[in-house]
Amino acid sequence: MSRILLVSSNTANEPFSVYPLGMACVASAAVSAGHVVEQFDCLEKGEKAVELLLARISRFKPDLVGISVRNIDNVDSMALEDNWYLEKVKQLVQRIKAHDSAPVVMGGSAFSIMPHRVLDYTGADYGIAGEGETALCDLADELIRGEEPARIIYGNDTPITTTGFSAPLYEKGLADFYLSESGMLNYQTKRGCPHQCNYCSYPAIEGSAFRRQEPGFVAENLKRMEKEHGVDTVFFTDSVFNDSSGHCIQVAEEMIRQGCNIRWAAYFRPCSTTEEELALFKAAGLYAMEVGSDAACDTTLRGINKSFSFEDVLAFNDISVRQEIPSAHFFMFGGPNETEQTVIQGLENIDRLTGCAVFAFSGIRILPRTGIREIAVRQGIISETDSLIKPSYYCSPLVDKQEMETLITRAFDKRKDRIFPPEKGQARLKALHLFGFKGLLWDMLVSFAGDRTKKAKGAKHARQI
Repeated sequence: MSRILLVSSNTANEPFSVYPLGMACVASAAVSAGHVVEQFDCLEKGEKAVELLLARISRFKPDLVGISVRNIDNVDSMALEDNWYLEKVKQLVQRIKAHDSAPVVMGGSAFSIMPHRVLDYTGADYGIAGEGETALCDLADELIRGEEPARIIYGNDTPITTTGFSAPLYEKGLADFYLSESGMLNYQTKRGCPHQCNYCSYPAIEGSAFRRQEPGFVAENLKRMEKEHGVDTVFFTDSVFNDSSGHCIQVAEEMIRQGCNIRWAAYFRPCSTTEEELALFKAAGLYAMEVGSDAACDTTLRGINKSFSFEDVLAFNDISVRQEIPSAHFFMFGGPNETEQTVIQGLENIDRLTGCAVFAFSGIRILPRTGIREIAVRQGIISETDSLIKPSYYCSPLVDKQEMETLITRAFDKRKDRIFPPEKGQARLKALHLFGFKGLLWDMLVSFAGDRTKKAKGAKHARQI
């Protein structure tokens, strides 16, 4: 048995404050394995987080300190501020190691993207890339036995399957904090992603195949969240909720069968879903969708290796509007094959989307083990030896980045439901937050013909923002 202190190092609250779900899952698995576990969240503790953490270490006397790293940076090529997060993580590791002799173990999604580089930079003792539930327990047991573990353990080498998932150990104090900040908690019904989008890190983090939870297990955990923490809104953090296997339909049906009184949102692909299925999801509590449309014309969709067309995006948007489910489409301009002509065509395509919000980004963050990295190396945008630990962005050499951004800005001008640059959206959502609104917030910018009265009060404020 080990005493394990798990630490969520994230302090970013954009676009909203997100419960550290990975930490909750690892904590649950470690407790089930007989370890004594405490959880600490730097975002919840605020400006005095480091001092409070050191005090917790002195009191708890852990045998092992696990640090979860959620993001490397904010993946915004136009950010005016320095939004690179690893320097603070490095400082956190240094303070912990100066204060106590317990081994420090790094993990989390950001760590898993480039484990060797992040471990070397931060100075932690060990790292777990990918899934952490089994790997952390194995590491703790090896240390108890006096063995010398591998410096980096790859959790996805022995992935959790359907019956092996742990129910997240949500802590009351943390749940209360996130419910007060964002009005929701998060949950994941499956892990992994089989889609081969050439910019994406999901396969590196969670594996390249879906591993699904039993629908009954999902509904039971949602009911527990309702009962124990008063949760009425959840965001499903699956890489893609509406996969074509039918699992998402079974989850929705089980939520209805068990009487889950929870509103929910999720990430969707703009295909593989019928209007009847959307109606089922809505009956099960779906109130908003974040849609990975990603590129705005067929040429650039092929450039990032998408398997759908823009006509699919339009068709999906049409059924969303008919069902009056607010959606936000996310588009990256400047990817492979982008030219000035495809930018113009893409903006014309976006203008055909109604009853939705649109978020646009300039350039694509280049990450290791992705196809876009190989393209960037071939085109001389980065070198073969570039570590990518600091942000590097891909922008097609066939388009002028500044002119592209000017075209997007003009097209989105004076539209409350069109967001560019990203920081403009963050300012708008923060303003809504100041009015006391919680949740995704962008859904308040979406209206339909004969819109429902539920937006009446919110729209009055939204028009002023």
